[in-house]
Amino acid sequence: MEVPNGNCGNKNGNFEALGTTDIIIVGAGVAGASLAYSLGKDGRRVRVIERDLNEPNRVMGEVLMPGGYLKLIELGLQDCVDEIDAQRILGYVLYKDRKEVPINFPLQNYQSHVAGRLFHNGRFVQRLRNKAASLHNVSLEQGTVTSLIEENGTVRGVHYKDKSGDRLLSAYAPLTVVCNGYLSNLRRSLCNPKVDVPSYFVGLVLTGCKLPNENYGGVIIADPSPIVFYPISSTEIRCMVDVPSQNLPSLSNGEMSHYLKNLVAAKVIPELRTAFVTAIEEKDNIRVMANKIMAARPRPTPGALLIGDALNMRHALTGGGMTVALSDVVLLRDLLRPLHDLSDASSTYEYLESFYVLRKPMSSTINTLANVMQKMFSASSDPAIEHIQQSCLGYLRLGVFAHGLSAVHSGLSPRPLSLAFHLLAMAIYGVCRLLLPFPSPKRLWNAAKLLWVGSSIVLPFIQSEGVRQMFFPLTVPSYYRTPPETRTEKYEKKLHGLI
Repeated sequence: MEVPNGNCGNKNGNFEALGTTDIIIVGAGVAGASLAYSLGKDGRRVRVIERDLNEPNRVMGEVLMPGGYLKLIELGLQDCVDEIDAQRILGYVLYKDRKEVPINFPLQNYQSHVAGRLFHNGRFVQRLRNKAASLHNVSLEQGTVTSLIEENGTVRGVHYKDKSGDRLLSAYAPLTVVCNGYLSNLRRSLCNPKVDVPSYFVGLVLTGCKLPNENYGGVIIADPSPIVFYPISSTEIRCMVDVPSQNLPSLSNGEMSHYLKNLVAAKVIPELRTAFVTAIEEKDNIRVMANKIMAARPRPTPGALLIGDALNMRHALTGGGMTVALSDVVLLRDLLRPLHDLSDASSTYEYLESFYVLRKPMSSTINTLANVMQKMFSASSDPAIEHIQQSCLGYLRLGVFAHGLSAVHSGLSPRPLSLAFHLLAMAIYGVCRLLLPFPSPKRLWNAAKLLWVGSSIVLPFIQSEGVRQMFFPLTVPSYYRTPPETRTEKYEKKLHGLI
């Protein structure tokens, strides 16, 4: 990729100061590249600084839900899923105890091309970067941002090392957007992160096989944790084995291969079992990724914003991360459109602070569902977890309820109240299932235990998202922020008052 160079100006200490721009974006992943393109299309001068512009090779960011695809359309980036051998996904199938529960995404009211997409993350990211770099007012540069430039509590830009690591540079802009992913080294400057790692995904690529249901992913609810399958190209199927953090085997000494062969392979559906065992034996085919959970806790910092996984993470089981990131991009683009002057950092941030509340319907819904599902689908010695799993599958078999919950999962209906309704309805279904046909003392105890354990799973995640911001955003003052007046507008008003 051809990267335009900035113009070097005066030296500032050990840092070379580069020409200023409208907005600096740290990170050129899904969120950063999409934001750069959308802001560049709006006429902003954008400088993007990315640690590595080579094609990423990651076991993450391979699932784009239908709601995320609609966000791509809003950004004019839907062609980025073309020519990368992306696979359409119309739903998924839950497997437990040799029984299947198919779940369809509610796509009836959308055009035929609207569906989820599955692909190699690196191919998709490179398409996004190329789109951003095609704009003359977007500068895409390889470098490692080391810190933010702060003056009196306001971020003025960034310090970074160039591609070679020899030159120390400074870039300045009225607004810096940090979206350098789940390994962000800058988030502690802009938020109060509390990161939890409940499990790891062990990823493999399977070849020479096909899933039983075309255009559908598969989730096996097994002991000790779920196993996920989905196609990432016309010839490859990604397998993700969820392994609890406290039980993660070593990859270097062969314990991981032994674990997968002896404890996991028998749980894999028959159509994929042979390919699964073969994939374990292939060299460098086993990859490990931490599943991180982090609620958004931004700190008011004029001149800077956090978006994407740098701000907020959820368990990767439901594949909702890119949908949340693209939703963040659409929202931030729309908020910035009325702002013609970003020079007043305090008033600009006071207005942009509404971003953290306005993003809640999408982010809190997908975050809560992902984290709850991982807890529910993981095996436990507590019989209540088994009752919860059976209640969930039975509830989804009812059809009409599966339609509504699938709309939440796919990002097509990101409404916290809708999620709360389905979780409550699922609990009521589970209680009725345990009490019928006669509510004996043992059945009453099991029903009470189900409610208690279910509440202990769901409520902490809702609390971490913020009950007020999630369910009552209209009561949050920043929800009503309006664009600040420009200096010209203030002058005209003052002049009008003098007349």
